[in-house]
Amino acid sequence: MASAPRSDIHRLTVPPEARGERLDRFLAGRDLPVSRSRLQALMAEGRVRVDGRVPKPSRKLRGGEVVEVEIPPPERWDVEPEELPIQVIHEDPWLAVVAKPRGMVVHPAPGHRGGTLVNALLHRLRDLSGVGGVLRPGIVHRLDRDTTGLIVVAKDDETHRMLQNRFRARSVEKVYLAVVIGRMRGEGVIDRPIGRHPANRKKMAVDAPRSRPAVTRWRVLSELRGATLLEVRIETGRTHQIRVHLASVGHPVAGDPVYGGAARARGVGDPVARRLLLAAPAQALHAWKLGFEHPRTGEYVRFTAPVPEDLAALIRGLGGEVPKGKERNLGEEARPVGRSAADGS
Repeated sequence: MASAPRSDIHRLTVPPEARGERLDRFLAGRDLPVSRSRLQALMAEGRVRVDGRVPKPSRKLRGGEVVEVEIPPPERWDVEPEELPIQVIHEDPWLAVVAKPRGMVVHPAPGHRGGTLVNALLHRLRDLSGVGGVLRPGIVHRLDRDTTGLIVVAKDDETHRMLQNRFRARSVEKVYLAVVIGRMRGEGVIDRPIGRHPANRKKMAVDAPRSRPAVTRWRVLSELRGATLLEVRIETGRTHQIRVHLASVGHPVAGDPVYGGAARARGVGDPVARRLLLAAPAQALHAWKLGFEHPRTGEYVRFTAPVPEDLAALIRGLGGEVPKGKERNLGEEARPVGRSAADGS
C-alpha cells in the first residue's frame, strides 16, 4: 500500500541584514514555491515556525533565527467537464479561440473549483494540451475574472509551447475596448512599471517596489457622456495592467471596484451618465481582438470577440456607437505592419 504524500519542510536562516524585518515580509521576499496568499494561509494554520514556535506574522526578526515553513502536499482535484456559456470563435486541429464571459475564472483554484473556463473547455473541446497540468489544460494566457473576451487555447503540447513563445516574444497582437471615466482626447502611451501594491497585496500599483516594465498604448474611439471609449493595446502583460495604468492617469475603467471606477463615477456631473456609470458591469473592459502567426500554418490570423451586451448597452446609453469588427480575418489586412501594430501582451 502506497504511503500518503508528506509535507515539504523549507528551512531558512534569517540573515543579519533582515534584522527588524517583519516575518511575513521576510518570507514574501524568499524563493518559496507558494503564492503570497497561500503563505498567509500557512501562517494562519500554524505551519510556519520560528525556532520551533508558532509566531505572529508581524513578529520582528533579530537575525540568526531558523524559520521552518511546512508546505502540505497539494490536494488531489478532479476537474470535471461542465456545460457553461462560452463562445467558440474558431477551432482547428491545433488550437481554439474562445470568448470568455464576465464573472468566469479561467482555471480552478482554491475557492473556485468549478464554473471555470477550464471546466467549460473540457466539455466543449475534445483535446487540450497537458502543459499546464491538471488544473490548467490548454491555458496559454489569462484574463481577469470580470474581463470579457478572447483567449487562445492549445489542443496539443507542441502548439502550446509555440504559442507561449509568441507571447514571450511580444509578437501577439492584443486589442481591448475600455470605457473609462472622464474625458480623454487623441491617443497616448503610458510607460510606467507595475508591481505589487506595498500596502494591499491584492492590488497592483505603478512605480511600486520590484516593479516590472509595462507599456500601454491607447487611442480614443469616441467621446461619451461623462466617459470615453478607448481602444487599448498592451506591449507587456502585467497583472491588471490596463486597469492600473488608466487609473494612474486619472481615468479608471468604469465599474472597476478595485482601482477607483465606482468612486470616480460618483463625481460625474451629468446625472444620467452618473447613474449608468455607477451601474456599469464590473469593469467595462473587453479583450476585443487577438492576432498572431498561426504556429502550425504560418499564416497570420486575427479574431474578434463580439462586444458583450452589458458593455454594449453601457456604450449606447452614454451616447456612443458599439464598435464592430470581423470575427475572423485571414490575409493581407490581418497582418500587422511594423512593430507598433504587432504590440502584444
